[in-house]
Amino acid sequence: MMSFGKLVLVGVLTILGAGGLNYSTPAIEEQQGIYEGVEFDMPRVLEPNIPDYTVSIASFGAVADGMTDNTDAFAGAIAQATQKGGGKVVVPRGIWLTGPITLKSNINLHVEAGALVVFDDDFDKYPLVATSFEGLETYRCVSPINGKNLSNVAITGEGTFDGSGDSWRAIKKEKLTEGQWKRKIKSGGILSDDKQTWYPSEKSKKGDTAGNFNVPDLDTIEEFEAVKDFLRPVMVSLISCNKVLLDGPTFQNSPAWNLHPLMCENVILRNLKIRNPWYSQNGDGLDLESCKNVLIYNNTFDVGDDAICIKSGKNEDGLKRAIPTENVVIKKNTVFHGHGGFVVGSEMSGGVKNMHVSNCTFIGTDCGLRFKSTRGRGGVVENIFISNIDMINIEAEAIRFNLFYGGESPVGSDGEVGKTRQKTDPVPVTRTTPSFKNISMKNITSTGAGIAGFFQGLPEMKLQNITLENVVLEANRGITIIDAEAFDWSGVTIKVAKGKPVTLFNTSQMNFTNLTLSGKNDNALINVYGDSQVDFSNSTIKKGQIFISKEVGMKNVKFD
Repeated sequence: MMSFGKLVLVGVLTILGAGGLNYSTPAIEEQQGIYEGVEFDMPRVLEPNIPDYTVSIASFGAVADGMTDNTDAFAGAIAQATQKGGGKVVVPRGIWLTGPITLKSNINLHVEAGALVVFDDDFDKYPLVATSFEGLETYRCVSPINGKNLSNVAITGEGTFDGSGDSWRAIKKEKLTEGQWKRKIKSGGILSDDKQTWYPSEKSKKGDTAGNFNVPDLDTIEEFEAVKDFLRPVMVSLISCNKVLLDGPTFQNSPAWNLHPLMCENVILRNLKIRNPWYSQNGDGLDLESCKNVLIYNNTFDVGDDAICIKSGKNEDGLKRAIPTENVVIKKNTVFHGHGGFVVGSEMSGGVKNMHVSNCTFIGTDCGLRFKSTRGRGGVVENIFISNIDMINIEAEAIRFNLFYGGESPVGSDGEVGKTRQKTDPVPVTRTTPSFKNISMKNITSTGAGIAGFFQGLPEMKLQNITLENVVLEANRGITIIDAEAFDWSGVTIKVAKGKPVTLFNTSQMNFTNLTLSGKNDNALINVYGDSQVDFSNSTIKKGQIFISKEVGMKNVKFD
């Protein structure tokens, strides 16, 4: 029998869902379960309260033929619902061509099953707007779906949004078959001087200069206009919004990042299918930036760049904004392709804290769990709890920390130390020094990876308190740990086909309990270099299985 408390909860949520969100009892119970096991105080995320009013874009002259421009019909339906105090704007089954859609408060944009919204690839329909991209304040073309300073906003249903990203993105010849390349050339656009890259327009080509990292270093709006077609928008841009729900649709083929909530609060992303071609430059799935109180669950990702990515601004722009991403629960997601399954950074200058990631599966991603930053970025990443992660056929590292992102490392991920990979000197610690600490990983299995793991801090700010418990990593090569301290690993198994399973360089307070290692030569399992202190006294590792460099000395390595 349903308890009185649960009955009241169901009644309240049913009333709140009257505008088409329609929560069933199983959905309510599932959401309550999302908070189970969260290691920090997590406030209940507030869902949108959409008024009970419905209007269809078909009532405003929209035509589902894939050729008629329905921009005005979308705007008209949203405007009418807004005049009524808000409601559900329905997109029926069919192919609906449109320009940008600007959302309003108290609106649920609902795409019914079989509805395909295709965004027009006429670049003139996407004017430049001031925004943030890759953590920097800049100008970009307006996003196909956009909203700013909104409350109570939702995108729901079983339909699909297609961003026509292939029309926007430059692409290299090497990434296409001969037939695909010929079709791309016939579609229009221009080629690079060496004929190896296709651009959609001269403006796009002009913007692709060396070293701009997708955000041109320009000053005036006139300068940005000259390279406008290069400034590909994210597909869904929601800025400074409260009570946001994305539930059900497929979002695919975005010009740049797919979903980008920025400085939002009370965000729920569930039951989504996020898709981009594997070759899509900046084809991230989700970039959650400077957001607070977020649930991300029951989603699938198959993208061309990072899948689930956590950010908080870049360098001075991010430090000035100073808004962390915090209080985030990520559960029951599957990533089929991407540069990283779960990623923090590299734009994390505002900090990242209080994050729970569990019950996720990564299949064939380049990296599995990926943390990245660099000197000059600042920000603190802390209190991250990761558990129950399964990974298979990870191309590079199953677990990767890199605070020299884009810089020179003293030790390579292959664990070798040579003349070009020596100890680097620390620099002064300032507000621009990034810090990663207090990160827990447990119940993790990875098989078929290229590299088991890579953990690299900075000489002046080491990786601190990274714990692993009940972790199995099977890979071609082993784990390298550089500039780290206070690691506590228990029940970790590392199996490798080449090299030593573990290499340590400039590490201290490293405690390994029940560590199990196996490699091609089980008599040579660990390298210890640099200024290191390691405790193997609670593991099965014997003295003869470790190479200890002269600078370390036997006194700094403990055994049973």
